[in-house]
Amino acid sequence: MSFDVRATDLRALNSMTKYPSIPTYHALDPRNGGLLDETVPFTGTVLATEKVDGTNARIVQLPDGGYLLGSREELLYAKGDLIGNPSQGIVENLKPLAERLPAVTGDLIRVLYLELYGGKIGGQAKQYSTRGTVGRRLFDTALIDGYVPLLAAAPQEISAWREGGGQPWADEDALRAIAAEAGVDLAPRLFTLDAAELPAGLEETQELLATRLPATLVRLDDSGEGAAEGIVFRTLDRSAIAKARFQDYARTLRRRTR
Repeated sequence: MSFDVRATDLRALNSMTKYPSIPTYHALDPRNGGLLDETVPFTGTVLATEKVDGTNARIVQLPDGGYLLGSREELLYAKGDLIGNPSQGIVENLKPLAERLPAVTGDLIRVLYLELYGGKIGGQAKQYSTRGTVGRRLFDTALIDGYVPLLAAAPQEISAWREGGGQPWADEDALRAIAAEAGVDLAPRLFTLDAAELPAGLEETQELLATRLPATLVRLDDSGEGAAEGIVFRTLDRSAIAKARFQDYARTLRRRTR
């Protein structure tokens, strides 16, 4: 059966292609939002990338040659629409990129996840530009085959599949190739280390953040104030991932010294 977006349950497709929640490297305390001592386990080589502070956006490439544009929560535009949802400038900034992407081959849904930042996007836009400049960085790609049963599944099943790590991810080599093909920059690659070298304590992790990422690497012009949000740790095959944000460590350590 050939794919037809107009005959597809868009609520299911939206849920299936949303970006999943990413855990913090040190677990969050549900009581107060602070960090606990427990960390996400990693093995093998760990890649650290800059976490850019903007809005999560996606380009959903479909097997019928079409595409959808979306925010983290909503689908905002489909190829050929006369009007798009103007939310956060996602359609305006990503439509030209989506139009020039080569169509996917085979019975596959490919989802490019990008951070759109700067401009008036979010409370930290000024760190990247105070002149209204907008940027984008690719940070992940899902390659979803076998999607037919998912489109017919109950909403809670799709959500559980997504949040349980069901989406098949491009590994680091494939992600670099996709970025080159699309002509879009990746989120900055900072360093790699063996999982055994990851810091265990809160203070040590805060020190690593400050030492390895003293300022953002994606300032859009010289008007940006330059503070970075944090670092994402991921294995090269994308089987494990976690985020470490400056503000989480600063807030938790202030509480512990009171």
